[in-house]
Amino acid sequence: MPYFDAASTAPLHPVARQALLAALDEGWADPARLHRSARQARMLLDAARETVAEVLGARADEIAFTGSGTQALQLGVLGTLRGHRRRGAHLVHSAVEHSAVLHTAERWEADGGSATAVPVDRHGRVDAGEFAAALRPDTALAVLQSANHEVGTLQPVAETAALLGDVPLLVDAAQSAGRLPVPEGWSVLTASAHKWGGPAGVGVLAVRKGVRYSSPLPADDRENGRVPGFTNVPAIVAAAASLRAVRDGAAAENARLRALVEVIRRRVPELVPAVEVVGHPELRLPHLVTFSCLYVDGEVLLTELDRAGFAVSSGSSCTSSTLTPSHVLAAMGVLTEGNLRVSLPAGTSSAEVDAFLDVLPRVVAGVRAPLGLDLPPAGSADALVLDALGKRCPIPVIELAKHIGEVAPGGRVAVLSDDEAARHDIPAWCEMCGHAYEGEAPAAEYGGARGTAYLVRRARPEPSAGR
Repeated sequence: MPYFDAASTAPLHPVARQALLAALDEGWADPARLHRSARQARMLLDAARETVAEVLGARADEIAFTGSGTQALQLGVLGTLRGHRRRGAHLVHSAVEHSAVLHTAERWEADGGSATAVPVDRHGRVDAGEFAAALRPDTALAVLQSANHEVGTLQPVAETAALLGDVPLLVDAAQSAGRLPVPEGWSVLTASAHKWGGPAGVGVLAVRKGVRYSSPLPADDRENGRVPGFTNVPAIVAAAASLRAVRDGAAAENARLRALVEVIRRRVPELVPAVEVVGHPELRLPHLVTFSCLYVDGEVLLTELDRAGFAVSSGSSCTSSTLTPSHVLAAMGVLTEGNLRVSLPAGTSSAEVDAFLDVLPRVVAGVRAPLGLDLPPAGSADALVLDALGKRCPIPVIELAKHIGEVAPGGRVAVLSDDEAARHDIPAWCEMCGHAYEGEAPAAEYGGARGTAYLVRRARPEPSAGR
């Protein structure tokens, strides 16, 4: 079965498996003790810490290992807030952070603190200036993920960090660690080993020297007092080994997976009617694509794809135990129903992607069939730009009439023209044909070197319940 859910957890990397088996024999003892077996375990733990620090751009003594990425986030947020309590009790985070951050913020507010969620655009990306504008004199911590876990959009971490002054910034790098370089400007960094092909049960909490940190948990002498409990040395060794291996092969594998994802992003709207690809088209993770299908129950869609042999995931409300919409998709203002996230693990082949694209239209059509919908054909665009620059009327109007059927009902056409007559003829044509004329804009906004963009909205047909 092709496994397309690497954003949830990546398959165990072969290097991780080898390192884990070796460390089970050599690193099972308590690294805090002084006998020979303990010293061997401590050497392995120290080497793993050095490796992780080197890949993440940190010092070894800044790295602590946790039991998961979620625990690393919770400890990172609460510990940094406690460490800066003299500054205040205000937390700033983006509206699309992982639920571990949102739940921790809720707990912080319940305990008397305050939090501000900064909105994102339709691609799921914050504006660095707007994020910085949310700071207050009592802001003790800012939190911003490096890349979104549901739609893959990269956040402007370095640009935002440059505007925060002395407010510490926690960066959740769970989805990008190993795959992409760590962005500059972080004060606290968290990551999760099973996202890059390490074993589950290992998280990373990195706290820069000079950043005040006070553990929210009872005192413990392990992991610099930040994370209590016995250290799982074999799993940590495997996590470090796989992180280095993934980092070393990232450039080539990222390019290969990005090309496969581009195929999915382009082909799905061509093959499936009434579908929207979400997330930033360029500033995104190389292996992840998310799209939403109208009139489809996400849980049914996942089940049918699983029966067809494909493992994918969803951010739809119907796949959540709380039956609430995905907070990420809701914050973006995009469709929250029928949502599919495809995240390709290393080694995914083009044949597997082709097989998925062959199955998907039939599965979606099968789920929609009982509804009796009359949908526009697949491939209908939501927007179209027609370049009629240098052509005199009636040519711009003729081009509009020839191509308006290429956009879906309700879609927009921008006609670029530098003939003054188009200002009169295009609105008149819209009035005659029943389409909506929406005014004009500079042609430069639509890629034109000169002239004006005349905006036309294709009329929607009367709704039909069946054929």
